[in-house]
Amino acid sequence: MAFWLSRFRNSLAVKVLLLIAVVLTLCLGLHSWGTMHFLSKHTASKLSIEADRLSKTILLSARYAMMANARSEINQIVSDIAKHPDIASVRIYDKQGVIRFSNYQDEVGTQVSMDTPSCSVCHITEPPKVTLTLQERTRTFSVDDSILLGTITPIMNETSCSKASCHAHNAGNTVLGELELTLHTNQAVLGLAAVQRKLLALTVIIYVLAVSLLVFGLRRYITSPIKKVIHSTKRISEGKPSELEAILCTGELGHLVDSVMAMEQSIAKKQDELDRKRKEYQDLFEQVPCSITVQDANMRILKYNKEFAERFSPKPGAFCYEAYKGLTDKCPNCPLDKTFQTGRPYCSEESRTNPDGSKAHWLVHVTPVFDDKGEVVAAMEMGIDISGRKRVEERLLTSEAKYHAIFNHIPNAVFVLDVEDYTIIDCNGMAERSYGYESGEMYNTSFISLFPEEEQEKARSYVKAFTALNRVRQKRKDATTFYVDFRLSPAVYNDRNVLLVSATDVTDRLETEQKLIQTGKMATLGEMATGVAHELNQPLTVIKAASGFMIRKISRSQPIEPDILKTMAEEIDSHVDRASQIIDHMRAFGRQSDLVLERVNLNSVIESSVGMFISQLTLRGITVDKKFKENLPEILGVANRLEQVFINLLLNARDAIEEAEAEGKSEDKIISLRTYSTPRAVVAVVEDTGTGVPPGLADKIFEPFFTTKKVGKGTGLGLSITYGLIKDFGGTIRVKNKKEGGARFTLMFPRSSS
Repeated sequence: MAFWLSRFRNSLAVKVLLLIAVVLTLCLGLHSWGTMHFLSKHTASKLSIEADRLSKTILLSARYAMMANARSEINQIVSDIAKHPDIASVRIYDKQGVIRFSNYQDEVGTQVSMDTPSCSVCHITEPPKVTLTLQERTRTFSVDDSILLGTITPIMNETSCSKASCHAHNAGNTVLGELELTLHTNQAVLGLAAVQRKLLALTVIIYVLAVSLLVFGLRRYITSPIKKVIHSTKRISEGKPSELEAILCTGELGHLVDSVMAMEQSIAKKQDELDRKRKEYQDLFEQVPCSITVQDANMRILKYNKEFAERFSPKPGAFCYEAYKGLTDKCPNCPLDKTFQTGRPYCSEESRTNPDGSKAHWLVHVTPVFDDKGEVVAAMEMGIDISGRKRVEERLLTSEAKYHAIFNHIPNAVFVLDVEDYTIIDCNGMAERSYGYESGEMYNTSFISLFPEEEQEKARSYVKAFTALNRVRQKRKDATTFYVDFRLSPAVYNDRNVLLVSATDVTDRLETEQKLIQTGKMATLGEMATGVAHELNQPLTVIKAASGFMIRKISRSQPIEPDILKTMAEEIDSHVDRASQIIDHMRAFGRQSDLVLERVNLNSVIESSVGMFISQLTLRGITVDKKFKENLPEILGVANRLEQVFINLLLNARDAIEEAEAEGKSEDKIISLRTYSTPRAVVAVVEDTGTGVPPGLADKIFEPFFTTKKVGKGTGLGLSITYGLIKDFGGTIRVKNKKEGGARFTLMFPRSSS
């Protein structure tokens, strides 16, 4: 009973029906009350109008008799009218309140008080009211359980009355009296009550019919579909088909059914996805390449995956320490025990000896499993086999020890630099010995500080831009300098990007090369002696002629014109300057230069080289064709060493042209010099019309002491020195024979902006 009562009380249909019933009761009750109230008012108003109309009819009927003062006739009219069953009384009052005519003869002639309802209506004010509304002239009152309606009608003074000869009234009197008519309203009340009962009965019928239709409609269109939807949702929750297709609804319930069907489809998709995920995770659990177990607080294995089964072959219900290590008690410092005590994950490294005698290592991660109350009920343990990594680590330690020994015993200085600020992170023993530092003293110092102070700013940009730096000046701890070749390469050291720098001490080699280069310069100066003598002979001849002229003039005591004397002095001065320039150029070329690189214009270097050698070439009939690019970018080098490069090439070109002339191979005697630039390099080309390079010897002509010239004519050092100098400046040189005869040397130097 309580179940059905609770179900009835919580039913949506019952709540809706009760709500509608209350609304219908209020609305229909208000409508019925309003209708009956309106009918009552309407009936009362209608009775008042009818009474007023009857009163005026009585006055009209008695008007002639009143004009004729036929009192008996007026009494007869009043008596006859009062016989009507709905009329209770008819009275005619004069102005003083005396009843002159009445259907009750015993009250005729009686004086009524002005306070009576029939008189007080007019006499409530002074002077009395002359005109009254129908509502003011009508009153309802009860006598012996009978409800009476009384109405008064004033009898107005007319002209025919005020001027009649019989009983004329004063023309100043507006009201002569009044007619009081009292009617019975029992029949009207009974009729109104009958109508009200019928109206109430109709309201009840409408109420019952509306409630019945609502009950039917609720059951048909709301309760029944909702029950079906609820039934369908239960089937959906049980994983069964909803059978909602059989429910045909429109409107909101149709939308509800569509929503439930969409929910069913979505749940089905989610369930399929969940099943797929569950299977996927189950497969992952089984196929993951590490051993996974789930254990209770007693360390008993509840569940495990395929990897664990294959590696440890556990017995059903075994403890973890039995399965993992074959022990009879839990491991010391067990991470699983810590997890159950603290509820936090732990990690450890475990090992055991396999049945075959090999050593097994694995990394253990333990994670707690909580219930709804937040208590640890189990733990998941994941073991990752690191046996291979352990073996690699052991080999790596051995390898590191070996390579560390190699690193410290490399005969070259090796630095490990930070790529950002070039701080020395590590260096080998040779680096410390080469630079004169104690062990560990160079760590965390700046590598740039090893350069001379005036070169440190350039050194920072060079280290950043180049992978090789040759003949770089360095300073030791005691401030002495030496020269090294650097090789730089990016590397990874202890998981950080570094710059690996290898330094080779080339001080002794450079000294030897310097001597060799100086020897080459002296040989070149010997080759140039004839041309230089010719160059010096010209200014000396001019000076000789000018001085002889002046001596003759002085010996003859002849005056010399000031203009002539000035001109001769200027010529002597200019030719002395020219001779000085030639001698200074020879001195600069011949002296031993340092290795500091500077910005050099290649056109200027070639012009200077040709200027030193042009006289000798001109004497031998060799033409120099120059095609230089204007605004040629600068390169990094040493000017007088670059001059030696081009002088060596000019000497070789001269010898090749003379050899070709002697053999009759060519009549043209031309040396072509050309320069141009590319986005990354400056190029110089030296061509001749000589014999060219013999086949198969193009790769050997740059070797020291190798020469194709006749015995006693060449040392074999010129092209070797040239090749070395070009390499020092980061350039390259290639040689190729021309189709029309002769050799072409192409020199490429990196632009200084690079």
